[in-house]
Amino acid sequence: MHIAVTGNIGAGKTTLTTMLSKHYHWEAQFEDVDHNPYLDDFYGDMSKWSFALQIYFLGSRFRQVKEIRESGKNVIQDRTIYEDAHIFAENLAEMNLLSERDFQNYLSVFTLMKHFVSAPDLLIYLRADVPTLVRQITKRGREYEAGISIDYLSKLNNKYQSWIADYKEGKLLIIDVDDLDFVEKPEDFGYILERIDAELNGLF
Repeated sequence: MHIAVTGNIGAGKTTLTTMLSKHYHWEAQFEDVDHNPYLDDFYGDMSKWSFALQIYFLGSRFRQVKEIRESGKNVIQDRTIYEDAHIFAENLAEMNLLSERDFQNYLSVFTLMKHFVSAPDLLIYLRADVPTLVRQITKRGREYEAGISIDYLSKLNNKYQSWIADYKEGKLLIIDVDDLDFVEKPEDFGYILERIDAELNGLF
């Protein structure tokens, strides 16, 4: 079984993925942030490094999905291959931080890859407003995220809302996290587990 957690920067994907992995005894697959050779450069000069960053993420995500399907294990994944194209690359192109030529080149690679991967059995979308995202980003204090603008986060949030509204690849669960603290409050984590269990019962 392949479960994926999706949401904007700071929505709590990695934390929830870790907690769900421990609760259900699923194997966790995380976004390759710490070893990404382009991330620091990207936040320093987005237009220069956007294509290299997006291609790196796309290749990394494709490799993950391939490994998940071949493993035969129950896996929970932090972010999906679809977001790379429909959220981040598309947003960079609209902000003129990714040239039209590079964007089309990127999309052709993504379209080819998409034919070789399957959608998650369940996609969990963590929906949060921008103040929540800013608070979470500030709280975790990653140096390379310090320069992320509110405008950038807002544009990404709009992209997520549009993508999720049209998502037809598989089963979808939307969780509003603005008023939840699933790390500190067991009842909030319990609420999320109840929602997930209800969806999982429909998968078997």
